Amino acid sequence: MRQSNKTGCVARHINHVAIAVSDIEETISFYVNTFGINQPEIETLEDHGVKAALVRVGESQLEFIQPLQNNGGVASFIEKRGEGVHHICFEMDNLNQSLDKLQATGINLIDKTARNGLSGNIAFIHPKSTGGVLIELVDSESAKR
Repeated sequence: MRQSNKTGCVARHINHVAIAVSDIEETISFYVNTFGINQPEIETLEDHGVKAALVRVGESQLEFIQPLQNNGGVASFIEKRGEGVHHICFEMDNLNQSLDKLQATGINLIDKTARNGLSGNIAFIHPKSTGGVLIELVDSESAKR
């Protein structure tokens, strides 16, 4: 049975699944050699405190993120949970409008407005509102595919 959409926001599809890693070069080498993916470009995102790469796997994408320092969100995640799935990213139309609607329904947002990220203009929903899953939203107009 389909539930009603109380926020009026619609996820178009999963843009990517992000995996937190300790060594991005080693991880990419594994995926290239094991699954035949193309060698991605690694970007340093100082404002996010990570090195990151998006890789296409068929119609989907994986994002690998490695902390730049031993402090910060991704480093803390790896220290507490080990390497692994960090977040899921949904692609949305009109991201800032969607964020306003989500906030109006009481959903706890990390970002109240979109900001620049590796996959486009992004924002995060706090895991307290999602059953423990960190969710990233990316605006469909800016999304890298």
